[in-house]
Amino acid sequence: VELLRTLLSRTLGLGGDKPERVLDELSLDGVSRFLRSERCKNIICMVGAGISTSAGIPDFRSPGTGLYANLQSYDLPYPEAIFEISFFKQNPEPFFALARELYPGQFKPTVCHYFMRLLQEKGLLLRCYTQNIDTLERVAGLDPERLVEAHGTFFTSHCLRPSCRQPYSLSWMKERIFSSLVPKCEKCQGLVKPDIVFFGESLPSRFFSLLQSVSGVVLESPKVISGPSGVLGTPLGDFEVSLFPCRDVAWLGDCDSGCLALTELLGWKEELQEMVRREHAAIDAGVGNKDQEDPKKHRGHKDKEDPKKCQEDKDKAQRDPKKPR
Repeated sequence: VELLRTLLSRTLGLGGDKPERVLDELSLDGVSRFLRSERCKNIICMVGAGISTSAGIPDFRSPGTGLYANLQSYDLPYPEAIFEISFFKQNPEPFFALARELYPGQFKPTVCHYFMRLLQEKGLLLRCYTQNIDTLERVAGLDPERLVEAHGTFFTSHCLRPSCRQPYSLSWMKERIFSSLVPKCEKCQGLVKPDIVFFGESLPSRFFSLLQSVSGVVLESPKVISGPSGVLGTPLGDFEVSLFPCRDVAWLGDCDSGCLALTELLGWKEELQEMVRREHAAIDAGVGNKDQEDPKKHRGHKDKEDPKKCQEDKDKAQRDPKKPR
């Protein structure tokens, strides 16, 4: 009841004290000034399929180009069946055929992925919640401790038999998928599935935490929609990067352009563009580990972040936002 009262107070202004005004202007400029201010301590990002479309990965629902609109060749009773756990247990071949086309390691992170990496390096990223299963957040160098893969990930797999649950690595699964084999458990011969969340399965427990900022996501997943309503504290409002209209501050355009526009206001644009060039070159040269078998070996990963160093970097950026570090 108290949570509902708080939510109504914030969204409709019904009862309670008037919330503190956080942004001096409901615009991208207002967001950038807040990010540079001492009041901005942490940023939580929640991202969806829209941040990966420029990498060549289709989203699910866009008419004509979305994944669900292009599954005719898999002879499914309806498009969503390919991600239903009951259908998968009876007929796993369509999913693994699709997985060969969209397998992680064939795509490079986008500007938006590296923008979150930049926030991390500046000591501002508290956590990233992603609905994506493409692992591009890991490839971009986000610390796994800051990452919540709300719909699971291809990074690990498990045997589906409750009495077994044998874990398997990304490389093990990749070998079988590209050999056109339905992955079977070496221990019990049960069906092995990547740890992505199918319809009919629960979200990972790690998902149920605080949410604050939304970008590149249509928010049609009910459990994901409910997340922001559980955030307590001073409401900033959502900063959404999307093609659809929304309240508060909105960038009505693609995610990459929105991130570039924001970093230009922050004085970080050249730094972001250089990061993208450097990391893409490393991936093309085979220096970057696309499959990310060991996240701790990834460029930019830190075993233990030094909070003092993060604050020093942030203070420096605030004092001289136009000077790339």
